[in-house]
Amino acid sequence: MGPLLYPAPPDEPRFIFERTITNSSDIEHDTSDDTLRRLVTGGQKGGYFLTKPYAVAVHKGRIYVSDSADRAIKVFDVPSGKYFTIGDSEPGMLAKPLGLDVDRAGRVYVADSTQKMIFIYDRDGKFLRKIGGNELFDRISSVTVDPGGRRIYVVDIGGVKSENHRIRVFETATGRHVMDIGKRGSGPGEFNLPRDMAIGKEGRLYVVDGGNFRVQIFNADGTYRDSFGSVGRQLGNFARPKEIATDPDGNVYVADAAFGNFQVFNPDGELLMFVGSRSERGGPGEYILPSGIAIDDDGRVYFVDQWFAKIDIFRPYHLPADQGYLVYRPGRTTTK
Repeated sequence: MGPLLYPAPPDEPRFIFERTITNSSDIEHDTSDDTLRRLVTGGQKGGYFLTKPYAVAVHKGRIYVSDSADRAIKVFDVPSGKYFTIGDSEPGMLAKPLGLDVDRAGRVYVADSTQKMIFIYDRDGKFLRKIGGNELFDRISSVTVDPGGRRIYVVDIGGVKSENHRIRVFETATGRHVMDIGKRGSGPGEFNLPRDMAIGKEGRLYVVDGGNFRVQIFNADGTYRDSFGSVGRQLGNFARPKEIATDPDGNVYVADAAFGNFQVFNPDGELLMFVGSRSERGGPGEYILPSGIAIDDDGRVYFVDQWFAKIDIFRPYHLPADQGYLVYRPGRTTTK
């Protein structure tokens, strides 16, 4: 059986399935002593497993995954072959981490839905500060930071009894509230249960408007620009859109929990392709409850499925397997 290509032949492939990560042993590398010990004792290689992963973010080969069941961020550092956790001790202890993001410097931003706070850590998990509280949010689901780390965009999903379906924007350094984007409704620039946001080409803001089954596009200053998508079962439609990401070319990737895939659109919302299918087997490219999605600087796609507790990774077809950040480099040290 050959590699999984997307789209499948005879179309020209754009992505190739690369690997699945379910636990720390998938990225950790044994020493010769470890290998010998297992040969002598007959022991199995163990690992720390994902329990209920939700969102994913990536910085230079280091994969951050929010695990709401284990109340922590699980970190898979592929280049160094190391695993560690963030937010499972004070200061900066998490209660229910959901959305997360990283900035260009590698700082990690986590949306905690129980504490209604955005927690900020450095690249190695040192707690820096937090922003938020009951007076600022109703029910947060995700956080997005601009590449320079200057502004934080928090999705307040609201609820049936809440009118606060919006994006709240803050200065990272001071925590000062800058502006809000959107309000409850179904018109242009209005939201019904927004889920996630990504920043794309020319600073455009792409927001998953879950209850209205669409993605809305805003200019960098928060003014409404356009939207795409509608409820349905066809390609280009949405059923249960969850998280969103953009690639280095500005293309937009939307995870859909009902379809069991992610769809790829150009910056203006024209459908380009889709990856994945709904299946109870859970093999490569097969999903029941996908949620988080991220794209790294090399164009690799990281796709989370909550049901199968895994991350599937897809590599751009033109990128050799031994190129880019997601490569184990023996001898590299890590600060954690």
